[in-house]
Amino acid sequence: MEPVETGPGAAPGAGAATGPGGGARRPRVVLGVSGGIAAYKACELLRRLTESGHDVRVVPTASALRFVGEPTWAALSGHPVSPEVWDGVHEVPHVRLGQAADLVVVAPATADTLARAAHGLADDLLTNTLLTARCPVVFAPAMHTEMWEHPATRENVATLRRRGAVVVEPAEGRLTGADTGKGRLPDPAELFAVCRRVLARGAGATARDLAGRHVLISAGGTREPLDPVRFLGNRSSGKQGYALARTAVARGARVTLVAANTALPDPAGARVVPVSTARELREAVLAAAPAADAVVMAAAVADFRPGAYAASKIKKVEGEEPAPITLVRNPDVLAEISADRARPGQVIAGFAAETDDVLAGGRAKLARKGCDLLVVNEVGERKTFGAEENEAVVLGADGSTTPVPFGPKEALADTVWDLIAARLP
Repeated sequence: MEPVETGPGAAPGAGAATGPGGGARRPRVVLGVSGGIAAYKACELLRRLTESGHDVRVVPTASALRFVGEPTWAALSGHPVSPEVWDGVHEVPHVRLGQAADLVVVAPATADTLARAAHGLADDLLTNTLLTARCPVVFAPAMHTEMWEHPATRENVATLRRRGAVVVEPAEGRLTGADTGKGRLPDPAELFAVCRRVLARGAGATARDLAGRHVLISAGGTREPLDPVRFLGNRSSGKQGYALARTAVARGARVTLVAANTALPDPAGARVVPVSTARELREAVLAAAPAADAVVMAAAVADFRPGAYAASKIKKVEGEEPAPITLVRNPDVLAEISADRARPGQVIAGFAAETDDVLAGGRAKLARKGCDLLVVNEVGERKTFGAEENEAVVLGADGSTTPVPFGPKEALADTVWDLIAARLP
């Protein structure tokens, strides 16, 4: 379980809220639950929110209580639960809940709930709360593929996004019954991560500065096969690229994530394209780049691959030395997309993993690659790769230098998006 962010560097709404007496208070979250089978997954999201220090009020629809009962929500949240505006009328819950909230998240959000929210209906406690909320609002849709793809739902989603809500793209996979497709509620742990990032950003004018943008991110490390059981690779875990994806979703972007050999759960709201080799990564990036406003190449792409692939496992022969391995160059994807921009105004950022003379190497690479921004960090066996924290300097083609102190990879990700957002047309 991730701890609540506290201390001088804590982001507003992420555990550093102020109570009436000037002391810290728990961030207030309203968890709306719609009537879909995925309602049971919201129990896990609720547990993660409460155990990380958030004060959560659950507001289910009447239909949601047919899937998960009121006692469950009350026990997990520590608050009474009702879908009605008529319960506890003296406290005016249909107004007070929204007014007091730091975040409203609806998970799952059915097609019906999205439609009622988009059209401003207020026929139960949840829709009343959505109308009175002035804090960030996150919708996590879950429904059958046909319902998600219906023009009415797409228009409702576009309306909510235009008003500033974060509508997380549903995941793909097994749905109710034997159906499979896009419409699954994302993993509750990943939804929790998005909620934390949205809380940290707050409700300011720039909180959703990537709304309406499509961003392309690469993450992980490529593997170049030598034989059926061996490959040349690197130590990249993909965590920095995944942090970039999560923060972009929280800032309202549509995200395509090209993931090379990672063992991480798909970030909520991101379309994930799995790849293995550098050439596969190039193909996926070139396919997605024409629709992207910004591209961030965070993957560790192998510079070389074996010149020959052995169809059978290379055997050890007693008394003989192994044959030398001849290496050939892989395509330089960052330089290629920087030299031939897929669309006018596209912003491209790369990552440079250096082991010595970090800044000099970074500046030379920035000039050679031709990208707009280059995130330079020192790497090694116990540095950066696989860690939860990172430290870097972001170099700009305009001569700018932005140091990012040691801290969570999400903090570096937000700095990168700040710099990209400022350069987008």
